[in-house]
Amino acid sequence: MTDQQAPTDVPTQVTCLPTKDPAVRYFIFAGMLLGFGLWCAIDAYGKGKYQLPPDPGINEKATHYLNHYGPFVMIPAGLVFAGIAVRSLRRKLQADQEGIGYAGKAKIPWDKFTGMDSSKLADKGILKLLYGDGDELVLDSWKLKNLKELVRLVEAKAPPDQQA
Repeated sequence: MTDQQAPTDVPTQVTCLPTKDPAVRYFIFAGMLLGFGLWCAIDAYGKGKYQLPPDPGINEKATHYLNHYGPFVMIPAGLVFAGIAVRSLRRKLQADQEGIGYAGKAKIPWDKFTGMDSSKLADKGILKLLYGDGDELVLDSWKLKNLKELVRLVEAKAPPDQQA
């Protein structure tokens, strides 16, 4: 903060872009599922390995079923996690004088908020905004950049009796 900037300066508009940490974890998990699923599919269907012998034991059965049916579970699950990662990279939260909400969705007007829970804000960077009939909007510093500016705007817009 500069000397000319007062501590009560409240931004009129804040845009919070997504952080990359959650997406990186989803991409790693998606890559593991896709890689293992493709490996099992190539071994079972491409190379013809792991056929069920006439009198199989428990290990032969497990190996056969994992390599023959595992790809039908792992590959789609890997694609789902890759989609979740891409979606998490594209989410952008916007707050202005009208309300707050994610881009592409309707904003929640400030007068609809019934309270906020800031008990985890100092140690975990999580602020919960309560609105409507028990609905909540969770603002998390692990998922959103520029959260400090957003918290300043939210605290200015929330009535003092709503702040926990």
